[in-house]
Amino acid sequence: MSNKHFCQGPHCHEKTTQDRFLKSRGVVRGRYALFNREQADMYCKRGKYFCSTRCESEWLDEHMENIEQGRPIEFIRHRRESQGYAKVTEETNWGRSYTHIRRVDNRTEIE
Repeated sequence: MSNKHFCQGPHCHEKTTQDRFLKSRGVVRGRYALFNREQADMYCKRGKYFCSTRCESEWLDEHMENIEQGRPIEFIRHRRESQGYAKVTEETNWGRSYTHIRRVDNRTEIE
């Protein structure tokens, strides 16, 4: 088991970046938090719950009303994943190719 928490950001598992993409399963996963559980005492205590300040801000935006009202907030104990992504290589008009991650729609239309 890792010595880090999973990022608590509400949209961390939806951001399509190279380090979050797992090619073998075609999913985008949330990251681990920035610091180890022990390191957070030395640096930034928030760093043991979030991978970036963007995730921290998104979490705070979503849960600020619950904090004000004193309502409990669920702690995420598992790594969240978003399904249906693939790595795609496309060519530009100038003959160069680039690779990016794109959402793939696997649904079939029934008429």
